[in-house]
Amino acid sequence: MQTVDLRSDTLTKPSPEMREVMMTAEVGDDVFGEDPTINRLQEKVAALTGKEAALLVTSGTQGNQIAINAHTNPGQEIIVDKNSHIFNYECGGAAMLSGAQLHALDGQQGVITVEQIAAAYRYSEDHHYPETGLICLENTHNRAGGSVYPMAEIQRISQYAREKGLPLHLDGARLWNACIATGISLSEYCSYFDSVMMCFSKGLGAPVGSIIVGSAKFINRAHYYRKAYGGGMRQGGILAAGALFAIENNWPLLAEDHNRARDFAEAISEFPGLSVDLSTVQTNIVMIDIDPQVMTAAEAISRLAEQGILMISFGPQRIRAVTHLEISNDDIAYSVNILKNLFRK
Repeated sequence: MQTVDLRSDTLTKPSPEMREVMMTAEVGDDVFGEDPTINRLQEKVAALTGKEAALLVTSGTQGNQIAINAHTNPGQEIIVDKNSHIFNYECGGAAMLSGAQLHALDGQQGVITVEQIAAAYRYSEDHHYPETGLICLENTHNRAGGSVYPMAEIQRISQYAREKGLPLHLDGARLWNACIATGISLSEYCSYFDSVMMCFSKGLGAPVGSIIVGSAKFINRAHYYRKAYGGGMRQGGILAAGALFAIENNWPLLAEDHNRARDFAEAISEFPGLSVDLSTVQTNIVMIDIDPQVMTAAEAISRLAEQGILMISFGPQRIRAVTHLEISNDDIAYSVNILKNLFRK
């Protein structure tokens, strides 16, 4: 039986070519700043993003939490979208690690507007209120189906943040996808943010690692928190080599993931009992809503797994499919056929 794993783009395994460059990577002690491969990766990403400096971290969550810690003071408030990764999937890290609370706004498909942010902004001489200390956006937005944050809104929010003297952070775990989907460069996107986190271990196909970028002063502070979180990796150049390979070889291939996701979404969108908002299928994620009179998401996941199709649920009536390096056109055709047969019944 054919197996098609659409649960996440984090499931990719390093190719033989990537394993070779990792195995032969030149390494040193990164805590001393002496790992040449990590240094080369950080310099490359800083240049690509137009930022002064970059810092390799173990995961996207660690990168986001380091940025939050570096930007805020205990007792401050962070404005986020209610469906953001920072709010939903990072274990309350802002409260645990930074002593900051999250102010979650009701965005539309992951997009919070400058008007919503302005209404939520709090700074007062009245000492009863928490002080807004940071704004965080997410691009592409996971729970919104991999949709791309509109550039016009990013520009408006960035201008407002600068007027208020507020730092602006981007959870850009899949910013690589946004660049491919829009043709907008990393440096253009990053120019509107004080810090940006990006993952190597999702669509790019590296086994481990994320990176944060910002000013030299910000990255120096981020080093402090990375150390506090136990994030110094010593001879981490083995991992950095995989990330370098991914940027140089796999980044352009994201376009193929996007095309396959679109083909899959269009093919299943009219099946009885299923619905897909095609306007949100902009990158490599497809959110599929199931008619509750037909079956639940849990039932669908179980029945699909019996046929070798692996997905995950995103609520009682929604399942998610994610295309990635290891998904082929044949995998998409097979998955479409299985769904067609399942929901025909």
